[in-house]
Parts: sequence; structure tokens; C-alpha cells
Amino acid sequence: MRPFRARPTRPTSAERMRSILAAAHSMTLVSDGLHTEVHRLQDTGTNGHIHLHAPSGAASPSDRPCLPVRLELTDIAPTPLRDRLRARVTLTGLLTGPYDERAGSICMEFGQAVLEDPGGRTFVTLDELQQAAPDPLATCEAGMLTHLADGHSDFVSQLVRLVEPQPDTGVLRALPAALDRYGVTLRLEYPRGHRDARLPFAKPLTDPDQLGSRMQALLATARRISHLSRLT
Repeated sequence: MRPFRARPTRPTSAERMRSILAAAHSMTLVSDGLHTEVHRLQDTGTNGHIHLHAPSGAASPSDRPCLPVRLELTDIAPTPLRDRLRARVTLTGLLTGPYDERAGSICMEFGQAVLEDPGGRTFVTLDELQQAAPDPLATCEAGMLTHLADGHSDFVSQLVRLVEPQPDTGVLRALPAALDRYGVTLRLEYPRGHRDARLPFAKPLTDPDQLGSRMQALLATARRISHLSRLT
């Protein structure tokens, strides 16, 4: 008999990190005390803008000293939430030479990868990062969330009916805060704080074109709950 495994309802830390890397338009590179803002790098490596490789263990030639470097990325919600910072990603490692903006990408010997979000700090290994895939919605999430918030506020109100436990009285507004292959996250804002509610899809999507059917399934469940509540 096969052991029961609960289906995932949210991305792993490695998946989130890969998605943030894939969607990032810029990052801050810190080397030798200097901060450089890197913009519009080409998506060329297995990890998006960055080519990461395992430490070689061999000493670098004297004419190409390795430079310690830190890459910093922030994940900002595209919708007008009260607190829009969703996560920070920090990658540390070694460059075999100064960063050259003309190269269009960064080749770095992996040192450490850290994901920080409201849930805490998580360390991600190079193997985990390389085995994880960016979310199918990573590069189009911002547009989809903005469209949902601006053009379908009635849908968002219906989705609140699926939140468990049901929201306390005094909710000022509800906004979509995140969207990925596993589900949608709503932000419920109160006068003195907020609460995030996760609404998982019945099945993770594998293509952005599947989002419409997944959202319609959630809305159908919300309408059914509303109908039943009126009957009782």
C-alpha cells in the first residue's frame, strides 16, 4: 500500500526563489562594498539571469582573483496592498572577475541562497534551486493580479467566501496578493493589520492558459457556498 502524500498547495522555497529570479527586472549586486543596480539581464541560464555553478574547490589563477559578491532581489506585490513586500532573495558567492554590464548575465560560484518572507528565513541549496522549476505564471503574474484587482473586484468578493476560517467583521478590503500554479492568495486588510488567506486550486496548473478554468472552479464553489448559506 502506497503511503498517503498530501498534494502541495503552495510553492516550495526553491520554487519561489526560481520564480522571483525569472520574473525580476532588476537586482542589486554588492561587491567590494559597491552597490550596482543591474537591469534587464537576458534570461539565459538555468537560474534565469544568473549562471550558478558549484564550488570547484580549485584555487583561482593569480591573474583572475575571485571576488565575493552578493545579489539582492525583492519580490513586490503588483497590487496596491498596504504592505507590498512579499519576499527577499539573497544569493552569495564568488565572481571570477568584476561584473561587466556588457556580458548580459552573471556567472557565479554558488555560496548561499536565502529566502526571507513573513514566515521566516529559509536556506535553499544549489541542488534544490537547480531541480526546481520557475512557476508557469511567474512572468505574467503581475498583469494577471492587476487585471483581477482592477477589473474583477466582484470576483474577489466572491472568493472571500472560500476563506477558512471566515474573516472577522471589520475587513476594510480584500485584494489578490499572489498567484501561482497552486492557487491564489488573498490579502484581507483590517484597521490594525492584515491576514493572508490561501485558496488552492483543485489541481496545479502547468500552463498559463489553464488559469481561467481554475479560477472559474473556485468561483463556482464560492457561489455554491453562498447559495447554501441563503437556504439555511
